[in-house]
Amino acid sequence: MSKRIQAKHKLDRRMGQNIWGRPKSPVNRREYGPGQHGQRRKGKMSDFGTQLRAKQKLKGYYANITEKQFRRYYAEAIRLRGDSGENLIGLLERRLDAVVYRAKFVPTPFAARQFVNHGHVKVNGQRVNIASYLVKTGDVIEVKDSSKQLEIVVVASQLAERDVPDYIEVDHAKMTARVTRIPNLGEVPYPVQMEPNLVIEFYSR
Repeated sequence: MSKRIQAKHKLDRRMGQNIWGRPKSPVNRREYGPGQHGQRRKGKMSDFGTQLRAKQKLKGYYANITEKQFRRYYAEAIRLRGDSGENLIGLLERRLDAVVYRAKFVPTPFAARQFVNHGHVKVNGQRVNIASYLVKTGDVIEVKDSSKQLEIVVVASQLAERDVPDYIEVDHAKMTARVTRIPNLGEVPYPVQMEPNLVIEFYSR
C-alpha cells in the first residue's frame, strides 16, 4: 500500500486545474501555482514537460499511483491490442478503488483506496483489500453489510456533484455495482482533459 505524503491540493495548483472536480479545490480561488514563485510568468513548455505534466496529472488523479505501478500499467497497455492510450485508461478504470469511487460508494479517489484497503469491499462475494485489483467485466462489487451504514458511504451516495458513468450499473439500495464494459477515454467523466497519448509518448522515449 502506498501512502500519499504530499498535500493533494498542491497538485491541483501546480497543474492549474481542479483535477478531481472538488468544490474545495484552491484552484477555484487562485489558479496560480503554490509557493512564493507561483505567480511568476511561465514560459513555453517543452515537449518533455508537456508529456511529464500529462503523466503527473493522470497518475495523481487515481490517488497518486506509485511510479513503479504506473509504469507497469504502461507496459501492459502497449502489450494489449489496440490504441495504447485507450488501453491505459481502460486498465486504470478497472482498478477496484476506481470502480468504488465511480460507483459513488465514497466521495474521493483517496477515500476509495483507503476504503478498499480497510476491507470494506467484496468482489463476487469475496473480500478484496487490494486497491489495485483489476475488476473484470461482469464482476459484482459490493460494500460489506457491516459497512453500508458508515457515514462516508451514506453521504457519498447522495453527492450531487458527479454522476455514475454509463459503464457501471449501481444499486445504491443494496450497495452493489457491476462493470458492464471497459470504457474508452471519451466515456470517463474526468473533470479536466486527460491525455493518455502523451503519457505513452513519455514512457516510449
